[in-house]
Amino acid sequence: MTILKLSPKEGSKKKRRRVGRGNASGFGGECGRGHKGQRSRSGFKSRPGFEGGQMPLYKRLPKRRGIKNLSKEKMFVINLDTIQNHYNDGDEVNIESLITKGFINKQIPIKLLANGDLTKKVSIKLPYISKAALIKLEKSGSSFEISN
Repeated sequence: MTILKLSPKEGSKKKRRRVGRGNASGFGGECGRGHKGQRSRSGFKSRPGFEGGQMPLYKRLPKRRGIKNLSKEKMFVINLDTIQNHYNDGDEVNIESLITKGFINKQIPIKLLANGDLTKKVSIKLPYISKAALIKLEKSGSSFEISN
């Protein structure tokens, strides 16, 4: 076996298509591009999804439900069980104390949610609270104040 006798596998190499070399070649006349139109011209390019001016599929489909306000303010949530586990009786829960304990890293809007139970009496000063969390706070004897 020598390098001179090596050859590619049969059927792996194809002849390139020589267009515009007469009708006998099979690619004469319009050179395989069909008659007239945008796609038959030289330099034709189309972006993905372009359907020749017809309303494209991605615009014909209905919009997803529920995606309304993408610029809505992002909010960090904290649950009652987190306060139960990491705060003592009489402590004040506010944005600064949450930053020092490492729950958040910057001043962003925070909402208190009702996941878990709270048995300790703490004073909470946060911008937002859920209705269920407010009910649980009243049961535990804790106080809540809205702050910015």
